[in-house]
Amino acid sequence: MTEEINNCIQELEKGNLILYPTDTVWGIGCDATNSEAVKKVYALKQREDSKALICLVSSQAMLERYVKQVPNVAYDIMDLATKPTTIVFDEPIGIAQNLVAADNTLAIRIASDKFCQYLINKFGKPIVSTSANISGQPTPRNFKEIDTKILKGVDYVVNLPDESKSPSPSSIIKLGNDGQVRVIRE
Repeated sequence: MTEEINNCIQELEKGNLILYPTDTVWGIGCDATNSEAVKKVYALKQREDSKALICLVSSQAMLERYVKQVPNVAYDIMDLATKPTTIVFDEPIGIAQNLVAADNTLAIRIASDKFCQYLINKFGKPIVSTSANISGQPTPRNFKEIDTKILKGVDYVVNLPDESKSPSPSSIIKLGNDGQVRVIRE
């Protein structure tokens, strides 16, 4: 696993794209602070950059470095969630501008699997995580279902066993700094 993490970090530092197993589904990833790398993700997915992408962080401490104000209820949601849960926060900071939605929000999830946590910790910055499919196509449930255009379009494919136990996208909850909570995807 250490070799895979080091290979990923080399690619991320060059502004390249990786294909990696996340705590949900296989994801296309890049440095979430590098707008040129983010552009490559939108191009590969054939997706408008007005449709925001999710970022993964390794811990609450890292989350706090990239969101101006984490509402208290976010900590409760993270602690009580029974499956990977992405939260849309107001006022992200230090993130590639083309990752931030038009309403100045960003979807962030604290990675719950070891590989992602080690990778993000060692990289030291958030990583984009978007499903490994062309926009509008179904989300692949396992590695074998990933389109060859995606496999050829990334710079590095992580070589780890395909052992996702819950091959479904995360729940998404939008938290406003005004205290409003909205479930976007269960």
